[in-house]
Amino acid sequence: MASIIENLVLVLERENTEYEQLLGLSMRKTSIIVAGKPQELEQITDEEQIIVNRVQKLEKDRQQAMDEIARVINRDVTTIRLPDVIRILERRPEAQKKLAEVYDKLKDTVHHVERVNRQNRELIENALEMVQFDLNLLQAARKAPETANYNRGAYNTGTTMDMGEGSFDAKQ
Repeated sequence: MASIIENLVLVLERENTEYEQLLGLSMRKTSIIVAGKPQELEQITDEEQIIVNRVQKLEKDRQQAMDEIARVINRDVTTIRLPDVIRILERRPEAQKKLAEVYDKLKDTVHHVERVNRQNRELIENALEMVQFDLNLLQAARKAPETANYNRGAYNTGTTMDMGEGSFDAKQ
């Protein structure tokens, strides 16, 4: 059981390291979103995907360790959680402390990643709203009302105010 717990601690430490890297990228992403640099945003997204792939592998390793622990202590694999394992290690305070520390550290790091990602999502949504507003403004300017020019018979001879052929066309 001791080697399984040591393996679990090692996996959680590696997972925390990956999430810390993800947090760094997410924080860099915030300034890139604000600066409006889509090429750099794409590059960071690619880097994030590489880290996410490594995290997914570590998650599989963590689940395998949890499955082994569940079998050793004769508990249901689907219901056992890390806090349960920490409680079970009461008789081994050193292992319990180490596992609790790495668990708390990982939980905090994941929470920070989620917070920064939520902020980035809001920034991107705001940027998209501004782009949509600009497009609507351009389209409205192209379809401005006719000028108020009338002939002798009181017919409107005005023309539509147009931005010309060099204007932006969202349909192209």
